[in-house]
Amino acid sequence: MARSKDFDEEEVLGKAICIFWNKGYNGTSMQDLVDGLGISRSSMYDTFTDKHTLYIKALESYQKKADEQVCNIIKTNGSAKAAIKKLLELTVEDLIKDDQQKGCFMVNAEIEAASHDDNVKEIICKSVQLMENAFHYAIKNGQESGEITLGQDARALARFISNTIKGLQVSAKTIKEKAFFDDIIQTTLSVLD
Repeated sequence: MARSKDFDEEEVLGKAICIFWNKGYNGTSMQDLVDGLGISRSSMYDTFTDKHTLYIKALESYQKKADEQVCNIIKTNGSAKAAIKKLLELTVEDLIKDDQQKGCFMVNAEIEAASHDDNVKEIICKSVQLMENAFHYAIKNGQESGEITLGQDARALARFISNTIKGLQVSAKTIKEKAFFDDIIQTTLSVLD
């Protein structure tokens, strides 16, 4: 008869996200994971098979939560511009609060591993597409209501804003000045007029 787990898998994934986010995939050792997850090496192997599988599950967990937040903000704000502004501001707020200047877990994974790991690449591509689609949805609604210019293609605007967020996340690894990010947000929002 199989033993039941004496730990919460979601909680362990949350800890794994923090470890991988701080050290990167290549910089994280099995001992780092055993020490940081609070479970035995055998429990880790029994549940997650290996470091790579745990990394993929951590990325998927992070992506799911981030994507849900984006979709919720886009769909619950009455104004398309307000939703886009809120997402940009929340991104900056989270980045500025991070004293370790880790950037974004997904962007870090994209830079470190996506070019040579098809599993990571697939997760990143799915996340990028979901973000782009969420912005496209908001922009199309804003164009239909007259709030956003029809002078630009909605898909191109969505890609521009998605890429701007990625740029903010990379810049936050070295820059902490809110004014820097506020300028980018203002300029980004101006393309919607």
